[in-house]
Amino acid sequence: MATALLIIDVQHALCTGEYECFDIKRVIENINGLSVKARATGIPVILIQHEEKGGLLQQGSAGWQLADSLVTSPQDLRVRKATRDSFYQTHLQSLLQDQGTDRLIICGLQTDYCVNATVRQALNLGYDVVLAADAHSTVDNGNLAAQDIIAEHNADLAHLTGPVARIDVTPTSEIRI
Repeated sequence: MATALLIIDVQHALCTGEYECFDIKRVIENINGLSVKARATGIPVILIQHEEKGGLLQQGSAGWQLADSLVTSPQDLRVRKATRDSFYQTHLQSLLQDQGTDRLIICGLQTDYCVNATVRQALNLGYDVVLAADAHSTVDNGNLAAQDIIAEHNADLAHLTGPVARIDVTPTSEIRI
């Protein structure tokens, strides 16, 4: 089983200031732990960056840059996207196919937007998905606190299965790389 680690939208604008995601320091530490293990065992690490024209995540802007505390490597693969779904109109699927990938470990920001959409699309495309339960985050949405949104998505996504694939929601300390 060939695995890849997807790190979604861990960008400066979502890690500091007004849009800082819940418990971001711990979340990034957990993501860094996964990526260090993945690189050490030769598993591809794919850094996904959201971009929008004229917004906080304008390509090349300070907010668009990866978070300062995110550990990266020159060998990491990169994907730019403009929608919640990391597969939509990007080269992610072809990258994964080139690597022979059939299992994805997914982490990043934001739980209820890009992480949710990417996990669901990965399942639809037939990938086995491991969602790192404690390595994704979001912000309060006005109705629910961020930690409740995270818990709700962990519970909901854990119950999804596809005809050929599954989603496991697993704490980073228990993820086998």
